[in-house]
Amino acid sequence: MLPWLPAHAVHFPPVESALRDPDGLLAAGGALTPAWLLAAYRHGIFPWFGDDQPILWWSPDPRMVLVPGEVRVRRSLAKRLRNAGFTVTADRAFEAVMAACAAPRDGQPGTWITDEMRTAYGQLHALGAAHSVEVWRDDALVGGLYGIALGPVFFGESMFSRVPDASKVALVQLARAMAAGDGRLIDCQMHTGHLASLGARDIARREFIDYLDQWLGEPAHGGREAAVSMPAPTWSFATIGTAG
Repeated sequence: MLPWLPAHAVHFPPVESALRDPDGLLAAGGALTPAWLLAAYRHGIFPWFGDDQPILWWSPDPRMVLVPGEVRVRRSLAKRLRNAGFTVTADRAFEAVMAACAAPRDGQPGTWITDEMRTAYGQLHALGAAHSVEVWRDDALVGGLYGIALGPVFFGESMFSRVPDASKVALVQLARAMAAGDGRLIDCQMHTGHLASLGARDIARREFIDYLDQWLGEPAHGGREAAVSMPAPTWSFATIGTAG
């Protein structure tokens, strides 16, 4: 039976107890407060649910990750980075990036980025834990991504493109800034061909959790209460878009 988490106490079951089908479903309930969300990411857990569902918490196995220094830039993407007229910024339009990521997409009946999620991550942005990367062309927002930054880890949540490769440009510039500032890992959550083409790969959940234990300084195995804690990113978001 799927555990139901009461909202009054921040407490997750061990990630090893997550279901195999659907892969990684760990628990339901809890809340989308900063304390719940920050504890979740430090435990290798993230929320993902629809408008007609309770809050659902996930920790899939394997986990897709990208090592910043291993980002793969093929010739066509390198050309776009140089010549497509993009300007890349960070934290200039967080709400607009979330809104664009939440917009309906071809072949998808709805969005998991509900109004409740947008409010919750907006709170994390105000606290300095959630960040966005924006891609502009002629002053129009054409792509971007957002996620949570804790220490040397960026936990990616969603990305969007309105013109070809704009989301890839955002990810490459984030990876370059992280590589220059001792960033260790971009959490991509679940496998996609789009991310694999950029060098992301699957690792065992146990390996991912071990990295969190090592880098974030607090055990990430679940089954314990966790206080709100926000280790600052090791890299500067101000440098995004300046790397060649």
